[in-house]
Amino acid sequence: MKPRILVTNDDGIYSPGLRLLYEALRGLGEIHVVAPETPKSSSGLGLTLHKPLRISRLTMWGRSVYAISGTPSDIIHIAVNEITGRPSLVAAGVNIGDNTSVQVILSSGTVGAAAQASLIGIPAVAFSTAVRSAESLERDKVLWSSIRLAAREITEYVLEKGMPRGVDVLNVNFPGKITSRTEVRIVEAARLRYREQIVRRIDPRGQPYYWVYGEPMTPEPGTDVYAVMVEGNIAITPLAFNLNPTPPRHVEGLESLVERVEKALREAG
Repeated sequence: MKPRILVTNDDGIYSPGLRLLYEALRGLGEIHVVAPETPKSSSGLGLTLHKPLRISRLTMWGRSVYAISGTPSDIIHIAVNEITGRPSLVAAGVNIGDNTSVQVILSSGTVGAAAQASLIGIPAVAFSTAVRSAESLERDKVLWSSIRLAAREITEYVLEKGMPRGVDVLNVNFPGKITSRTEVRIVEAARLRYREQIVRRIDPRGQPYYWVYGEPMTPEPGTDVYAVMVEGNIAITPLAFNLNPTPPRHVEGLESLVERVEKALREAG
């Protein structure tokens, strides 16, 4: 029985990165493409709870694909329950722009889709590339073919071997250029990628408005940011989403916090 693979992204149904990932995985199994109808970058694990969602069926690349009026995380649940059934694997990407560092990973819609899948027990891989635009990805035929080859090998490995023990998502980041000297590194996620900046401006009516942006920080060796942005290598970062320290009750300092709260409640009562 062929594996069922759900291909999605956060850049939207018309992103060339989505087409690249579909091309990479075609033939590995029963492929289903379900993506946001518009770009949903930086949507993280967000779900749409305040309005209804709609499914549109389109014909692209000579086959049927589905566009959803929601977030990448919405897509996981809608696809599993209404379109594809439970897939063997979710492949998200290829994102235009890298998703390196904990700071970026936590806001990424691409990684968010993979994380949402992992939460319900589906193996997932997120793919991103450090290019500035979709056009630059399409123009660079070497980069395109290299990503296609690597994404296929990684996906095929996970289908054959399963996820490594204790790992929920593989976060894969490609540099903006790939050559015969490019290496593959297994690295941890840096904590920060950008130093956040706020720009305050005044609109024509005299009211303030703000732009939020980030200035790149100096990357630390041995991290995903360093591997991709400095070394020009491919970074594979295994992610685990157990947010609980073990054992949580024995975390230093929390016992005295419990005593303090309990004492305040008794005195107030």
